[in-house]
Order: sequence, then C-alpha cells, then structure tokens
Amino acid sequence: QVRLVESGGGLVQTGGSLILSCTASGRSFSTYAVGWFRRAPGREREFAAAITWGSTYYADSVRGRFTISRDNAKNTVTLQMVSLKPEDTAVYYCAADLHNSGSQETRDYEYWGQGTQVTVSS
Repeated sequence: QVRLVESGGGLVQTGGSLILSCTASGRSFSTYAVGWFRRAPGREREFAAAITWGSTYYADSVRGRFTISRDNAKNTVTLQMVSLKPEDTAVYYCAADLHNSGSQETRDYEYWGQGTQVTVSS
C-alpha cells in the first residue's frame, strides 16, 4: 500500500514558476517509480514526468521547462516548473509505479494522490 499527497499548487502568471511536491508513505519509497500526470479541463489525464531509481522521463510538452527529482530520505518527489504557460493549467497528480518502469501510461500506475491545482494566468 502506498499513500501519496501532493502539495505546492497555486495561481501563477505566464512565465512564472512553481514547485510541486509529492510525499509518500507506506511501502519503501526507494523501490518504485513516481510519475506526475495532469488533467486539464475537458481533457484526459496526460503524462508529464516520471522518475525511477536512476532515470527521468518527460513529455515533449514540458521537456526543458519541468524538472523531476526525488529525495529517498524524505520520501518526496519534486516537480520544478518554470516558464509556465496557460496550457499548463491543470490538476496535477503524482502516482506510484511499483514496477519502476518509468511508464507514460496511466494504467501502469497503481496508486494515485488526490491532485493539486495549478493555474497559469495569461
């Protein structure tokens, strides 16, 4: 069992920055991958970034602007977002992939947080 809690969302202007955090509890944190997904109004949930034991993965839409990192001592994964655009507006979710695959598919993630809202104003 894994419990995930996101924090750090909010309202920011175009070009601004935000840092999202995902804090995990339960199963040993260092044994699984964590991904960040987002869901914009009227759209399906989409992959943003993921981190395994030693690799990171990014969607083309965020590569170069978002950075994912993990601190296994603190059971935390962080998503640093810069140069934010209105199209980044969404609810952001972190999720646990117990197979540590770094997948971009929602079906490969077994546990999900409740999400945190990010709004980028134009």
